[in-house]
Amino acid sequence: MADQYVERVIDLTDPASNRIHNLSLEEARARVASGRPENVRAIDGSFALVARAGRRVRLARSLDRPLRYFLAKQAAGPALVVSDRIDAIHAFLEREGLAGQFHPSYTRMVPAHYVVEIELVGCPDPSPTYARYFTPALGALDADPAAIGPRYVAALADEVAKWLQAAPASEPIGVAFSGGVDSGAVFLVTYCLMRRLGLDPGRLKAFTLSAGGGEDLAQARAFLEPLGLGIFLEAVEVDPDALDPLEAVRVVEDYKPLDVESATMALALCRGIRRRYPDWKLLVDGDGGDENLKDYPIEENPELTIRSVVNNPLLYQEGWGVGRMKHSLTYSGGQSRSYSRTYAPLRLLGFEGFSPFTRPSVIEVAEAIPFAALSGGDTAKLYALKGDVVSRGVEAVTGLAMPVFPKRRFQHGALAPGEASRRLALGEAAYRSHFLSLYA
Repeated sequence: MADQYVERVIDLTDPASNRIHNLSLEEARARVASGRPENVRAIDGSFALVARAGRRVRLARSLDRPLRYFLAKQAAGPALVVSDRIDAIHAFLEREGLAGQFHPSYTRMVPAHYVVEIELVGCPDPSPTYARYFTPALGALDADPAAIGPRYVAALADEVAKWLQAAPASEPIGVAFSGGVDSGAVFLVTYCLMRRLGLDPGRLKAFTLSAGGGEDLAQARAFLEPLGLGIFLEAVEVDPDALDPLEAVRVVEDYKPLDVESATMALALCRGIRRRYPDWKLLVDGDGGDENLKDYPIEENPELTIRSVVNNPLLYQEGWGVGRMKHSLTYSGGQSRSYSRTYAPLRLLGFEGFSPFTRPSVIEVAEAIPFAALSGGDTAKLYALKGDVVSRGVEAVTGLAMPVFPKRRFQHGALAPGEASRRLALGEAAYRSHFLSLYA
């Protein structure tokens, strides 16, 4: 039948990159195909999955990896192209002679923690539907940091243990380490668990980026040496003149300045490790710790107040949320959008990343913290809460007294004071223009 209507689904994702602890890949896909949120919530691990039933396609992902799609028109029927990257979708459309339909703003991001359903029924196409599969309770714990800390870090330790036990026994493990609260907690928990599980801690390194005299390297030493763990520290020295934020725009496929700056430093760190260790694969980090404990300067964002931060569930993880005025269909929101700052540089340079802070079991504890009661409307109390909670938890779980230093962003700690504003100062308009020029 020459006139038969045909729809296509082209899945460009790498199935081998999924890390699912409790199911086979096909079992996980079947859970997504069911469309039942509780089935998808039960998938334990990191995933980006596409499942099809006739003309109905369902997609779902975890917080720590992007998943995008684009619907192209053909005479025979629609073609749904799915990938973790915009440029991969564009390259496929070029090969198929369909690039004339493409613009990067026409791609869509699957928001984290949702099952997205698309019906391939022709023109005009119905809008996707969204079913949330992760809904943690807000503020359900007692306002007691001494009890919250151990519970939070115990959840983190459970995720690290599962990841360690699933990792190849011979692979070395690197931690992207600044000596801050999040990377510090990840390193100490990983180190202690390796010892408890009978794994060789000699496989572990704490990699600290130094791009011309940043303060993170001294901080990393001040963190590890009093604990007798200085032997694990390895400085990754890079030339600050090699930093290229426009390359970071291309790699992360986004233009938000803080994410571009962070990705610029992530690229430098990954390249420095790769030059030294051509076969290194596993890299752990603390991305998501700030989002979980709401440790961002509210005064830098005119849209936010402390009330909106503490009273809106998953605000930093998901932005304002699906179905809201400021939710971007192209980019999702919050860390659901910005995790590309970590994911994309690592993937480009051949690393497999992992952050326990992105796992639902850890986020669930964080969301249950009664931030409003503990902060009392005081931003200084809110910002101090992360160090207090995490250090208490680390000591309870590992027996180690974790140092707590003032918060400092990656790009500010790796560069000499004042250098970030000079070397990474192009701004959002320039980054957006550069990104769009890649498809001009």
